Amino acid sequence: EVQLVESGGGLVQPGGSLRLSCAASGFTFSRYDMRWVRQAPGKGLEWVADINVGGSRSYANAVKGRFTISRDNAKNTLYLQMNNLKSEDTAVYYCAQGTTGPSGQGTQVTVSS
Repeated sequence: EVQLVESGGGLVQPGGSLRLSCAASGFTFSRYDMRWVRQAPGKGLEWVADINVGGSRSYANAVKGRFTISRDNAKNTLYLQMNNLKSEDTAVYYCAQGTTGPSGQGTQVTVSS
């Protein structure tokens, strides 16, 4: 059974940083592309970033230059380093398997002064 458990969210001031983690189990992590998506209050799911099995990364324009996606296949863990956070980054962040696979339960990120 695929399990994805996000952590690392919280309350941060504008301009601050957070690092999200996603612990994966139940599948061969190194063989899957992975992605982060988010859902802001009252809005739909928004793709944030993805990383393929070879390590190539893609980012949404809204986060490019501020967020970095990475993976540690030895630890079966996906990361999202978020710098220079803005109020519009407030959302529940989910990691997900592949392009259409399941996601975790999410972690709340709130950017507010």
